[in-house]
Amino acid sequence: MGGWQPLPEGANQRVNPRTFARVVRFFRPYWRQIAITIVAILIVAVLGLVNPFLLRLVIDESIPNRDLDQLYRLVGLMIAVPIVSGLITIGSSYLNISTGQRVMQDLRNALYGHLQQLQLRFFTATRTGEIQARLSSDVAGVQTVVTDTATSVVNNLATALSTIVAMWLINWQLALISLGLLPIFLILTYRVGTIRREVTTATQRTVADITALVEETLSVSGVLLTKAFGRQQREVERFRVENERLTGFQTRQQLVGRWFFMIIQTFFAITPAVVYWYAGRAIIGDAEALTIGDIVAFTTLQSRLFFPVGQLLNVQVEIQGAFALFDRIFEYLDLPVEIYDRAGARTLVPATTAGHLRFRHVSFSYTEPPLDRSLDDPPVETGPGPFGLHDIDFDVLPGQLVALVGPSGSGKTTIGLLTARLYDVDAGAIEIDVTDIRDVTLTSLGHIVGMVTQETYLFHATVRENIAYGDPDATDEAIEAAARAAAIHDRIVELSLGYATVVGERGYKLSGGEKQRVAIARVILKNPRILILDEATSALDTTSERLIQAALEPLMANRTTVAIAHRLSTILAADVILVIDRGRIVERGTHPQLLAAAGLYARLYNQQFSREPAVVTAHAATFPRSPEVSAEADDTG
Repeated sequence: MGGWQPLPEGANQRVNPRTFARVVRFFRPYWRQIAITIVAILIVAVLGLVNPFLLRLVIDESIPNRDLDQLYRLVGLMIAVPIVSGLITIGSSYLNISTGQRVMQDLRNALYGHLQQLQLRFFTATRTGEIQARLSSDVAGVQTVVTDTATSVVNNLATALSTIVAMWLINWQLALISLGLLPIFLILTYRVGTIRREVTTATQRTVADITALVEETLSVSGVLLTKAFGRQQREVERFRVENERLTGFQTRQQLVGRWFFMIIQTFFAITPAVVYWYAGRAIIGDAEALTIGDIVAFTTLQSRLFFPVGQLLNVQVEIQGAFALFDRIFEYLDLPVEIYDRAGARTLVPATTAGHLRFRHVSFSYTEPPLDRSLDDPPVETGPGPFGLHDIDFDVLPGQLVALVGPSGSGKTTIGLLTARLYDVDAGAIEIDVTDIRDVTLTSLGHIVGMVTQETYLFHATVRENIAYGDPDATDEAIEAAARAAAIHDRIVELSLGYATVVGERGYKLSGGEKQRVAIARVILKNPRILILDEATSALDTTSERLIQAALEPLMANRTTVAIAHRLSTILAADVILVIDRGRIVERGTHPQLLAAAGLYARLYNQQFSREPAVVTAHAATFPRSPEVSAEADDTG
């Protein structure tokens, strides 16, 4: 088909013993349930041998001897055995399914929990659709193997082996004839399983590509972009191309081995005829060699052998395909966690944390792969990124406001990300109250440091739930108080359902300023000791910006604040302004001092505000500042 593509290099691999061992470890906590299930399977397998031998007794003894009592007993047993076997099978099936689902639950929890611990650089370099594919479709792809295959192997193996033993006891020559073709089947099955594994790997990669495409183009942002640029048809064509590839791989995946299993079924249908031919000759040549009961019992056992052997052969193919998915899942689980709690890490308590922030000669560089790189590609180190930091050293006392300004890409946002420990420094240290943040638990650091960013993210949930994300245990009164402090309460009550209004994906039912004020309310509710404002108003109109600045005043009061500013009007009253350029602090001081220095800050200021003095004055009045800074600014005019 036109959609088929060459299979990826390296896909043709055997089942990795290490992967198998890791899969087994997920089953280990449930060994008691598994043991009970195996015992039940063995009992059912043995009970399955009873009826053919009872049938032989009926044909060879009860009927010829006209023994009705024996006939009634044998027939009664032939009825009771399947009933008992069925009840045991139901119980073992329930135990098996519940155990398998628990294993799947553990696997999903392990994968999602590990993804939550991964550093930010992983998510900036990996498509969201790729992550979703591994967490959903890859895990779903192994579900059948986890829930059914393990017990299916035991069940079919026990049935096949017990049946072979019973057939051998009846007549070893007939058993050899029936089993003579099995080695050929096993060899062919291994080859089919290898092909199935290759196709499964390619199929799942294509599923990940389609998932990423759908996530990018059918999200609210994606739809707005495609409609605004009139590119709907192009995206439809892209989807059709990927969908054709997926159809080709899935068709091939379904067809792999069908011809082989058709041959197996044909041989299994022919084999009884061979048995009748051989047994008929034996009886004609020597009436004592075999009885009619032997032949009936043997062919009954033979038909009982066909299904488990066929299932075992099919399971081998399924396992080959499933282990390709396990490899993809474990590939994510093997990603190293770079940022974690050190041994003996201490817990910072907001009530006793002053918020003294200190950067001690910090250096940092981004070393991340290209954004279009997949985990299937070899690792690439790109060296220091363009937004790295070099020997950053500054001190912010509790309650002070420090502003970071500079050209785009100079490293301002990186300082904020390092403060929240979304990345770890390469050299130097970041301290809060003289404690290296690497010696602080991540959870408590998350309570100490709060961030308000330019790109506000709201969940597809109610306004109340979005604000309460800052403190899930907060009361309705506390949530409302935070909304009032963020100057958004009046707007919320105007919504159709008030605080119960669902804001839509990423909060698209709200305006940019409204979303930002909801985010500020969320941080106010969190009540952090250190606040990072990353260009929180740069994308807003003047009216919204003033509302946001008014909402920030109670948030910044008595807190250590790091304000990353693009609009210099928002930080004129900062206690200290740090000018960042190419990852270095090139100037520091107050607004009047930096203007007098006539350096980079003065040039940026003149570019923005040389024609807007009235706006500057209005903005400068909205931010709190220390008495010393206020007096100095007033003296300089």
